[in-house]
This record gives sequence, structure tokens and C-alpha cells, in this order.
Amino acid sequence: MLLGELIARCSDETIAAEIVLSIGDLATLAVLRDLSEETGAGLGACIAAATRRYAAEASDEEWITLIGQMGGQQDPAEIFLKRALAYAGARLEQEECGHVGHP
Repeated sequence: MLLGELIARCSDETIAAEIVLSIGDLATLAVLRDLSEETGAGLGACIAAATRRYAAEASDEEWITLIGQMGGQQDPAEIFLKRALAYAGARLEQEECGHVGHP
């Protein structure tokens, strides 16, 4: 699957939720549930928003790291989602602490 296809699939709430649930990573699910509760959005909506945000905002260095980690993996979607969700979680924490846009 091409990266663009993966991003498009993960931007769909239903598909994104199915992918995360199929991964079976309890730590990732816990973070997602926290994000879902904090934002008031459903689990799938949080996942889709996180992947869209990651695709739009991630630095060149982050993309290089992502591509390197995805290479040769049987489930590149898992790698992509974990990095996108970690990025979204970090951004959410920065916003809550008032650090976004400040040096």
C-alpha cells in the first residue's frame, strides 16, 4: 500500500478505528480514549483527525524517520498510526500548556 493510500484510509473514521483496534496495542488505545474524552469526539474521529494533522504538520525529519521505520515492515499502518498519534498527543499537551507557537 502506498503512503498516500494509507493516509487516506486512516483519515476515514471507521477504517482508522478498525486499524487501531486490530493492532491490539493497549497503551495506544488508552491514549486514544483519553484524547477522545478530552475533545468530546469519538474514537474514530480522534484517530482520523490525528492522522490528518500529522500529514499536514509533520516535519521533513519526521517523515524521513517514519519512512525508515515503515520500510520492510509487514504492517506499515501500525507504524504510521503510532507515530501520528504520538505526534497528536504531544501537540495536544503543548496546546494545553500554552506552548504552541512559543519558543
